[in-house]
Amino acid sequence: MSRIAIIGAGLSGLVAAHELRRSLGPDVTIVLYEASDRVGGLLHGADVAGRYTDVGAEAFVLRRPEARDLVVELGLADQIVVPTGARPAVWARGRLNPLPTPAWMGIPASPDAVRTVADDEDLERMTAEPRRPLAWTPGADASIGDLVADRFGPSVVARSVDPMIGGVYSCLSRDIGVRAAMPALAARLDEGAPSLTAAVAALLPSPEAPSSPVFGALRGGYRVLVDALVESSAPVLHLRTPVAAIRGEGAGWSVDGQRHDAVIVATPAPVAAGQLADVAADSAGVLADIATAPSAVVALALAPAARVPDHSGILAATGEELARGESANAVKAITISSRKWDHYAGPDGRVRLRASFGRLGEPVTGTDADLVRTAAAALAQVCDEVPGVVDAAVQRWPGGLPCYAPGHTERVAAILAGLPAGVAVAGAAYRGVGVPACIAQARGAAAAVRAHLARG
Repeated sequence: MSRIAIIGAGLSGLVAAHELRRSLGPDVTIVLYEASDRVGGLLHGADVAGRYTDVGAEAFVLRRPEARDLVVELGLADQIVVPTGARPAVWARGRLNPLPTPAWMGIPASPDAVRTVADDEDLERMTAEPRRPLAWTPGADASIGDLVADRFGPSVVARSVDPMIGGVYSCLSRDIGVRAAMPALAARLDEGAPSLTAAVAALLPSPEAPSSPVFGALRGGYRVLVDALVESSAPVLHLRTPVAAIRGEGAGWSVDGQRHDAVIVATPAPVAAGQLADVAADSAGVLADIATAPSAVVALALAPAARVPDHSGILAATGEELARGESANAVKAITISSRKWDHYAGPDGRVRLRASFGRLGEPVTGTDADLVRTAAAALAQVCDEVPGVVDAAVQRWPGGLPCYAPGHTERVAAILAGLPAGVAVAGAAYRGVGVPACIAQARGAAAAVRAHLARG
C-alpha cells in the first residue's frame, strides 16, 4: 500500500490528489499538507453583502479543455456559466476606450484596432511594420513588451498589451517572455512569419468562424470545485502544517517526520525552492530565481441605483492606473462582475465589482480600509457619479503569481530534469498560471508519481 505526500492544498495539489485517487483507487494513502488553515489556495471566496464572491481566480479559459473536463468529471457541468457578452474597456488618455480588437492577448492585428489609444507615430509604425525586416531566430526568446515596442511602438504596449498581460500575470509585458506566455505566437515566429502583423493574423480565428465564449466560471463560485476535489480525493489532510524540507529516507521520502513513497510539491516557487533544497539542489536554485508578483483584490457591493460604465470591466493603461494619487497603490483593473456574469446580477439589484492591485516590484501596502477607499476613488474616476459602497472584502495575495521572464521554458526544463525519481512538482510556476494550465501540470505530476510507483 503506497503512501504519497502532496505539499500544498491549492488547486494544483487538490487536482493531483484527485487524479491519484481516481487512478490508484482506495488503497493508496494520500497525505495532503497545507501551511494555512484552509484548502483551495487562490480559489477562495468571501461574503460580500450576503453573497459568496470569488476573491482569487475568477474564471477559466474554455478554449483549453482541462478545466471544463475536470468540472464535468466531478459532476459539476450544470455549474458552468459564460459571460454575458458585455465588452471590457481600456482606461487610456484620460477616458474609456473599447478594448482593442481584433488582437491576440492585447497585441493588435492592425492599426485600426488601436486607433483610439495609440499615438499617431506608432499607428504609422504599425502600418509600415509588414514591410520592415523581422529579425527572429527560431528557438529564441524575448520579452513581449520589447518585441511589440520594436514592431508597433511603446504606446501600443502601454495601452493595449500591458493591460491584458497585467490582468493575467500581475507583471508588465516587458517582464514576460514570448515563449512561455504566448507559445502559439513564438511558434508562428519560429515557422518564419515575415512580420509580427502576419504572426498575429495567423493566430486569430477567421471572421466567418462561429464565435464561442472564451471564458467560463462556476455559478456557485470556485468553492464548489474545491469541495468536490476534497471529497473525490479523500486525503489525510494536515492543515496549519508548513513543510520546511523534504529529505530522503531509504527508498522513499520524509515529509513532516513521516515516510512516503513519493512526493508532489505544489507550492509557490520560492516556497518550493526551500522544500526541495536537500533533495534537488539544482532544481531548487532555479526555482529560487523565479520572481513572484504580489496582488490584492477588493470585492465591492454598490447600491442598486449605482451608475457604472456599460462594460464587463476596465483595464488601466501603464502610467494611467486608476486612483494613483489616492495611495501608494493604484487600481490596475476593475471587473464589473454583475455586468460580466448573469449569476452576479442577483435579485437584490446591487452592483458587484472587483478591483485589482499589485504588480511585480509593487508590493500592496496600506490597510484594508486604504485599499477600499482607493477602489472607491477609482470607480469615481470612471463613473458619472461617486458610487456608494454598501460592503467590501479585501483579499491579499502576498505570494502572488510567478513572472515568466524570457528563458522561462528553459528554466522549467532544468527544474524538471533535476528532480529525483519519486518527486514531482505542480503549480503556476511552471507551464501556465491559469486554471487549465495548473490542472494539466497537476495531472502530469500525478502521472509521474504513478509511473514511479509502477517501477517499484
